[in-house]
Amino acid sequence: MARDIAVIGGSAGSLDVLSTIARGLPGDLPATLFVVMHTSPQGESLLPELLSRRSALPAVHAIDGEPIVPGRIYVAPPDHHLLVYPHHVRVTRGPKENRHRPAVDPLFRSAARAYGKRVIGVVVSGGLDDGTAGLGAVKQAGGLALVQDPEEAVARGMPSHAIKHVAVDRIVRAHEIAPAIVAEALAPVSPELPPVPIAPDQPGPEPGEPSGERSVYSCPDCGGVLVESREGGLHRFRCNVGHALSPESLLEGQQSTLEYALWEALRVLGERAVLLRRLGARTRGSPATSAHFDDQAADAERRAGLVRQALMDMTARGKQTPG
Repeated sequence: MARDIAVIGGSAGSLDVLSTIARGLPGDLPATLFVVMHTSPQGESLLPELLSRRSALPAVHAIDGEPIVPGRIYVAPPDHHLLVYPHHVRVTRGPKENRHRPAVDPLFRSAARAYGKRVIGVVVSGGLDDGTAGLGAVKQAGGLALVQDPEEAVARGMPSHAIKHVAVDRIVRAHEIAPAIVAEALAPVSPELPPVPIAPDQPGPEPGEPSGERSVYSCPDCGGVLVESREGGLHRFRCNVGHALSPESLLEGQQSTLEYALWEALRVLGERAVLLRRLGARTRGSPATSAHFDDQAADAERRAGLVRQALMDMTARGKQTPG
């Protein structure tokens, strides 16, 4: 038995890395690759076509239920999770994880459950921390954990976080990943599989109440109450719909929710000030009433200025966030 299941996850800056990996794979590779790259849910993904042009292996968007064929690269379609089951794949529109669909963690976790020591997990360039929990599941199941060198990555977040929280086997440069996969696919590993519990695969639309301690936080994707637990030594949050988040992803979600709320407040305050100014102009015959409207308009304009400044400060701080 060899390590013949390779799961690769990345986000910003990962396209060049994936192309480098594809170029280094021989046409007779006795292994199967599964790829998740964070993409927009809108539009058509050209990733399989781009990888096929650079590789001796065919790359395709995975189709739900199709059998796993060695010597092929399966790519998660836009807005769908890619999961690995024994002998076949699943493609689902389950709840987002770490605010992404497709997400890296469900792919890695499902492969670890299905194939244990046969799995090679690879985290490459990307922001935040999707892939860390999944790579931990691969290690927990006895698989091999590879991470792109953060110093080389366009976006260091995903590789750096994985190295910090998972006992990775190797930190590699982009051109070293394909040779490592080839070598592992040709080298036998011990057939014993450790009996380890791994977090469930991506839940369905009605997974029920998640296990853990009820938190004071709400889900940024649906507004539901989040339950906090530990998965593979990492803090995780899940709502009863099934959305799953790391602390970093939750912070990002809260930031987005806050920014949206501030823009809404700015819009409403601006409209309120305009309306009050018009009412003040229409009631000039009643000085007291007109002055009342003008005072309220000035207050709305002052509050709008405070909100606008808060948005500017938030934008400035966002540009300074490492990632």
